Amino acid sequence: MSHSFQTKLLHNRHKFDKSNGAVSVPIQHASTFHQPDIDSFGKYDYGRSANPTREALEETIAHLEEGTRGFAFSSGMAAISTAFLLLSQGDHVLISEDVYGGTYRMVSEVLTRYGVAHTFVDMTDLGKVKAAIQANTKLLYVETPSNPLLKVTDITAVSTLAKTIGAWTFVDNTFLTPSLQKPLELGADLVLHSATKFLSGHSDVVAGLAVAKDPELADRLAFLQNSFGAVLGVQDAWLVLRGLKTLHVRLEQSQKSAYKIASYLEKHPAVKKVYFPGLTTHPGFTLQHRQAQGPGAVLSFELHSEEDLRKFVGKVEIPVFAVSLGAVESILSFPAKMSHAAMPESERLKRGITNSLLRLSVGLESAEDLIEDFEQAFQHTITAASGNQEQRRVYHGNLR
Repeated sequence: MSHSFQTKLLHNRHKFDKSNGAVSVPIQHASTFHQPDIDSFGKYDYGRSANPTREALEETIAHLEEGTRGFAFSSGMAAISTAFLLLSQGDHVLISEDVYGGTYRMVSEVLTRYGVAHTFVDMTDLGKVKAAIQANTKLLYVETPSNPLLKVTDITAVSTLAKTIGAWTFVDNTFLTPSLQKPLELGADLVLHSATKFLSGHSDVVAGLAVAKDPELADRLAFLQNSFGAVLGVQDAWLVLRGLKTLHVRLEQSQKSAYKIASYLEKHPAVKKVYFPGLTTHPGFTLQHRQAQGPGAVLSFELHSEEDLRKFVGKVEIPVFAVSLGAVESILSFPAKMSHAAMPESERLKRGITNSLLRLSVGLESAEDLIEDFEQAFQHTITAASGNQEQRRVYHGNLR
């Protein structure tokens, strides 16, 4: 019987412990395992190489992403960094231009020291991607929707292009999770997650996941995971497994609220621009609808000035103002000094990541309460679109 994704979250190989019927995966703290004799070792020998609790999470995410094998790391960046170690000196990688700041730092300041070259490119423009390919291009690295400008890249088109040159396609699927998007089914070779975000969903764990499509690539990544050793601890693995059980309902509710809030922000004169692929005005709207089950619950919006942003942040009450996203509580972030602090200002501005841009990860609060909170905070900004105070007065009157 084939089950829906929603059901698979609860009814999978780790539905219950086969030895005693427990409906929660046991936390196995052992760092080492007794072996029967000198010539035949069991499945587990040392905790870095394999652990039953971590393995349960790895098998679950592989099942959900429709991949060959999953891997659990100590953070999203540990997963991404280990995946980059699949490259060798002299290789070249093409990467989404408005990629997460930590990934930007890894590529521009670490990989370059080991002779791996890179080119940042607008992955939404396949012509630009083709033009940026070099003879030694071995990897096309995609974030879609991208962080923080929510650009949408055609995963199938990029993956097809990569195959013609014998390159891999890696996709960071943190914003959407397999609940909304499955890059491996669209042609990607490896999917990556900061499981700190939507997958665990409660701001109480730091974790990273990867899932390989091909067994040979999986074997190579397994070798690197064991060699590099940045594996996820068993307590954190259990927390992610618990979080996964409610992923569908959390993301469904947060996405509904994100639609409402994005629509509200798009019409507000204090807001210069809204970035959310669920809006019909977003350039990637049609593509997002085609390759994913929804736009997700993250959006960004730009105010008219940094001064307006500071006043707004100082007055808004419900969202926490913090690093990260994908939690039960709404999180408001300032990319310029948070997620993209590692990116030089000149590079940020070139990509449109300004000092008046905010990113909102919508949580499980009432959308109406969030909008009311935003509205009272906007009352304290001094700049409106075209400076039309009458427009603001009419808008506020309609809102009431």
